[in-house]
Amino acid sequence: MSRLIGKVALVTGASRGIGEAISRRFVAEGATVWLTDLDAGDDCTLMEDVGSAARFARLDVREEDEWERVIASVLERDGRLDVLVNNAGITGFDDGFVAHDPENASLENWRKVHRTNLDGVFLGCKYAIRAMRPTKTGSIINISSRSGLVGIPAAAAYASSKAAVRNHSKTVALWCAQQGLAIRCNSIHPAAILTPMWEPMLGTGPDRDERMAALVKDTPLQRFGRVEEVAAMAVFLASDEAPYVTGSEFNIDGGLLAGSAATPG
Repeated sequence: MSRLIGKVALVTGASRGIGEAISRRFVAEGATVWLTDLDAGDDCTLMEDVGSAARFARLDVREEDEWERVIASVLERDGRLDVLVNNAGITGFDDGFVAHDPENASLENWRKVHRTNLDGVFLGCKYAIRAMRPTKTGSIINISSRSGLVGIPAAAAYASSKAAVRNHSKTVALWCAQQGLAIRCNSIHPAAILTPMWEPMLGTGPDRDERMAALVKDTPLQRFGRVEEVAAMAVFLASDEAPYVTGSEFNIDGGLLAGSAATPG
């Protein structure tokens, strides 16, 4: 568990789910990790759990001045930034159901999703490149989604934003290579990963297992993914084991996008 020793990492949306799992695994692998989120309470608890290798900073990824402030704090305290994980994101359904189909979605709600999911990634990449330029090396990991690779009729803004994250990751990778920088940028595309986002749909009743099975019935491996499985991919991309990997995308979807699975009768 020493693949990230000496590295300084920043993870957005670190208070729960995939962001929390990545933060915990990075610390376990020896990195100094800046946990960032809008919710200070949850992150402070997480910081106590993972120990002295963690730092906390409140960060609204939508605001450029906040990125400037947080990156300045990282460089002042730790002298460098080696890894950025742009994980913070919203579905658009965070406060309950609203129309997000392409016919009925409001422009306001469309922009709200893109402001977090896309603008936040753009700003993160921008300031990470600048912070990493002095060392000419680093790894930027953008959390996209299976929804960034296929259409989602009832979640048009989410799908659009995640597709844009996928493409922007490739642009960042090419820009850095063109600049003669060994700053790599890749995207991870999780599908049904069991995070708190799913809990309203799963519930706590006796039919929970049936609901879970129904939600992954089209997944060849017939189960939800685990946040630890996404974190393992992030560790690989952050580590020195992947110096030739940039502009790539990694699906963690139980085979969902591989095609149809033949099920024995």
